[in-house]
Amino acid sequence: MPTDRTVMALTFDGGANDEGATRILDTLASTNTPATFFLTGQFARAYPAQSRAIAQKHPVGNHSDTHPDFTTLSDADLRAQLSRGHASIEDATGVDARPYFRFPFGARDARTIRLVNAECYVPFRWTVDTLGWKGTSEGQSTETVLRRVFDGASPGGIVLMHLGSHPTDHSTLDADALPGMIWGLTQRGYTLVALDEVLPDRP
Repeated sequence: MPTDRTVMALTFDGGANDEGATRILDTLASTNTPATFFLTGQFARAYPAQSRAIAQKHPVGNHSDTHPDFTTLSDADLRAQLSRGHASIEDATGVDARPYFRFPFGARDARTIRLVNAECYVPFRWTVDTLGWKGTSEGQSTETVLRRVFDGASPGGIVLMHLGSHPTDHSTLDADALPGMIWGLTQRGYTLVALDEVLPDRP
């Protein structure tokens, strides 16, 4: 985020499953912490109630329909991914996902950014990936998640986390680490904000 203020944004991608989502929402609610969520259309179709619960409290963005690498898609296929993802998110949540967008895998180039912008989306990447998605089976832990976030903390930083569990070990390290993360960042002087903080005021 383009700021010198000691603020950071917590963001969550929803694509695979929702096994950490309830605890994440509960933690955010109990600590009165804002966050921003990027959902795939596939996630919204699979978990409509959870998607609605997210959108009732937090900004929701489009993370594509089925999470492909956008740099490999034709212009038409890219627009279809945006359109189908948007429709499913709106059907599940009742909200318009624009202008928030996150490229699957973070994969983007000048062409894909231009096409996404043309569909009235602002793409948001991240400054810190917790790597919680790798799970305990790939050597991660609550401690490694927290260390990455605290070591990577900076004014305007954006933290990438995930709502789901690891597909084989079923660990939910981002959900596990979230209470300590919020406490640790606030102790370091950071105010946590949603990404609407950096968008211009809209009518």
